[in-house]
Amino acid sequence: MGYPRLGGEGGKGGDVWVVAKKKMTLKQLKDKYPQKRFVAGGGTNSRISALKGSKGKDCEIPVPVGISVTDENGKIIGELNKEEDRILVAEGGLGGKLLTNFLPLKGQKRVIHLDLKLIADVGLVGFPNAGKSSLLSQISHAKPEIADYAFTTIKPELGKIMYDDFKQISVADLPGLIEGAHMNKGMGHKFLKHIERTKQLLFVVDISGFQLSSETQYRTAFETILLLTKELELYNEKLQMKPALLAVNKMDLPNAEDKFHELMSQLQNPKDFLRLFQKNMIPERTMEFQNIIPVSAITGEGIEALKNCIRTSLDEHASREDEAYSKKQLLNLQVSNTVSYSVQSLKHAVTSSRKDIT
Repeated sequence: MGYPRLGGEGGKGGDVWVVAKKKMTLKQLKDKYPQKRFVAGGGTNSRISALKGSKGKDCEIPVPVGISVTDENGKIIGELNKEEDRILVAEGGLGGKLLTNFLPLKGQKRVIHLDLKLIADVGLVGFPNAGKSSLLSQISHAKPEIADYAFTTIKPELGKIMYDDFKQISVADLPGLIEGAHMNKGMGHKFLKHIERTKQLLFVVDISGFQLSSETQYRTAFETILLLTKELELYNEKLQMKPALLAVNKMDLPNAEDKFHELMSQLQNPKDFLRLFQKNMIPERTMEFQNIIPVSAITGEGIEALKNCIRTSLDEHASREDEAYSKKQLLNLQVSNTVSYSVQSLKHAVTSSRKDIT
């Protein structure tokens, strides 16, 4: 409340913030706050001894790093990608003042959704049984479950590639895609949302092709790449803009070399082969792979080359980002100097005109 007689202003209500904390999990948040209701403190009334009321205490909701905050309509409010990032989700109401007839205004009240997305340098993209889990265990220290049935991975598996100079790169083995994932079939959106938070994509395909079950159609390695690209495009076409590598796995199988040469021919001249496929299989934009590496997660063939390609690609991407940031900073500095010079020139002109008048 305000203080009408002396024109005192009441304190503003506290705000509600979502704050990223290092060792926080969504389960801890749910256990600690089972009601899932968060209320900030009210501002203090204006009084003779303190005409300006104090602001109410803010409320902080601790969440893990990697949270995406949306409102009840699904609109993104913001994302928390590093420790201590914060987002204002509900603002406290104004304290009573002359404009409000000294009555306080209500603060914001809203329903929010917290969605945790994985953050990794590299995300493995492939259909089930492409050998992603085996590949992750070869290139990193991760120990994922590995079996000869399609859906081995049903939750994201994180591993770290360790280099001789102690450089570390995080790799996420994500649940296998299936055709129709963009419509939330199979693991669907649970898979695709994690890809959004990776810096680079590593496509993993089985050189012998893929067939989910006896009821589904067999797909060649080239068809597999087209379908994976199409699924990403239909979910979010921005995913196709990410840097991408291609690991052609299971090169230890019979006739793998011949199939690999055929695949390379198809990837180098995709338009010559696209007419053979149904329109709904063909993406608007085919993926451009920075490197194509034949590997075998069983024998270890090509594993070191793959690790080197991953690092080189990420380093180049980081270098381009640094260069873009430097250019932006330089442009801002030039604009700032231009404005400053213009203001000084204007002052000089005004001073000169005053002298002329005198």
